[in-house]
Amino acid sequence: MNEGTRGRTGLFVALAVAVALIVGFGTIRDRIPAAACVGGISLVVAASQEKATLLKELADTYEAARPTVDGRCVDVQVVSKASGDAEQALASGWDATVDGPRPDVWSPASSAWLTLLRQHRASRDAQDIVADRNPSLMRSPLVLAMPLKMAEALGWPDASLGWADVVELATDPQGWARHGHPEWGRFRLGKTNPMVSTSGLHALVASFFAATGRAADLTERDVTDPRVLAYVRAIESAVVHYGETVSTFTGNLREVDERGAALSYVSAIAIEEKQVLDYNLRSPAMPLAAIYPKEGTLVADHPYAVLNVAWVDAAKRAAAAHFLGFLEGAGPQERFRAAGFRDHDGRGGPQISIASGLMPAGAPVTIDPPAPAVLARIQAQWNDVRKRARILMVLDVSGSMEGTKLELMRSAALTALDHFAGDDELGLWSFEFTASELVSVGPLAANVGALGPRRDVAKDRVRRLAASGGTALYATVRASVDHLRAARAPDRINAVIFLTDGRNEHTDRDIDGLLRFLESEDEERRVRVFTIGYGKDADQATLKKIAKATRGAFYDASTPQTIERVFRDVVSNF
Repeated sequence: MNEGTRGRTGLFVALAVAVALIVGFGTIRDRIPAAACVGGISLVVAASQEKATLLKELADTYEAARPTVDGRCVDVQVVSKASGDAEQALASGWDATVDGPRPDVWSPASSAWLTLLRQHRASRDAQDIVADRNPSLMRSPLVLAMPLKMAEALGWPDASLGWADVVELATDPQGWARHGHPEWGRFRLGKTNPMVSTSGLHALVASFFAATGRAADLTERDVTDPRVLAYVRAIESAVVHYGETVSTFTGNLREVDERGAALSYVSAIAIEEKQVLDYNLRSPAMPLAAIYPKEGTLVADHPYAVLNVAWVDAAKRAAAAHFLGFLEGAGPQERFRAAGFRDHDGRGGPQISIASGLMPAGAPVTIDPPAPAVLARIQAQWNDVRKRARILMVLDVSGSMEGTKLELMRSAALTALDHFAGDDELGLWSFEFTASELVSVGPLAANVGALGPRRDVAKDRVRRLAASGGTALYATVRASVDHLRAARAPDRINAVIFLTDGRNEHTDRDIDGLLRFLESEDEERRVRVFTIGYGKDADQATLKKIAKATRGAFYDASTPQTIERVFRDVVSNF
């Protein structure tokens, strides 16, 4: 990027911030305290996480105008719910005690989730609860976000790039050396889990399309074609790890960028266009450039679906239509553009520019989600095509774990073990003042001597866990990482899942030395640590430092009853 372009970057960043501030003042101005909506219509909108806060602000503005439908006031409650989680809840009937308030309107990030919902409900012989067509609130295409220097090495912004380039780089032992940069190592890709994340689902679907050379009419036969599966596996082979949100990757990238090492962490992240802008607005030393895959890409179209369920009566439908009319108006659509989305017609604001790392024209080819049965088959194939893992699960059994906490952890760990494939490799340790190997690392389907399959042996060991002793936090982290480093599998995701409810009580108190040890490996050999702070007494600050040092992630289970969900989120990295 030349100096003129960098200058324009600063100009557009300033413009974007100014627009955001102006819009923000408007929101504050419009928040006039409204009278209680007694006897009114209560409308619950379940919205995907990346837009839930914005929709809540717009709902405040809407209610400040005292809207009425058939003489009754309207109260809009926007509830944040990950698209994949909401789809699973709606597919199985939505249990309000587990899933939260029952939605009247569902706005996932992509219509692909509506397609999956139709298929999953049909497979249960349940009625379809969404309309065939649902209006889009705003749009944001999937892109491959690359550190600018890497993108420029491939010819950005002029070259036509896409998944074929990812496959070429991912399968070339030379990696970036083929483009004159051996110091960048192998090509490394960040992707989210397609079972819960829209960018992960879109990336998976797009890679299947790219493998066929088509942008439409994908069939179930295509999805099971060995050549297609080999192409998709080649893409997955470059993955550093998966995750439930892209914030894990952008957060880690931001941290290494602050140390001038952005090119060492990841080569590309499958992410939405808006998230590239969000990242670049924070003025990183190494901004991201968005590559719109030449083979075609899917667009997060944020549909507004009024649910066809018993609890949505005629009054709620009328209120939903009224709120939709407000969201489609000029003011809210400008708010979406100011936030980095394109509006419902695909038009972006001035900050969507080359200077901001984006292409104003957007994707050259867009792909609609395939037929319901095909899309469901693609999602189901993910467990076959994804990169395999080599995991060491390390569980705290110190005295403070006694009682309910230990029982809840046991149950969650047992459930988590079922989420791994038979050819994933996993080992199990417990620790208090000392660490104990309960099950050696190896394929879960393989026998452990005469004891039977490793998965069954691991479950048996989990059931037998008993609490006593203190907490050797630092020493156990060091030992577990060292153990995996010694037998690292270069074709797998190598990671430690580390759970503790306490603070270090061991004679090894050298946290700075531990962090230096964790940071000492380069990205080619790194063992990532995914830490879980369990209960209110866990040393979250230290666990966050450990995760950051290894480019892993920290998970907060300070409320023990959330541990099963937290374990599920952790396992989504693999």
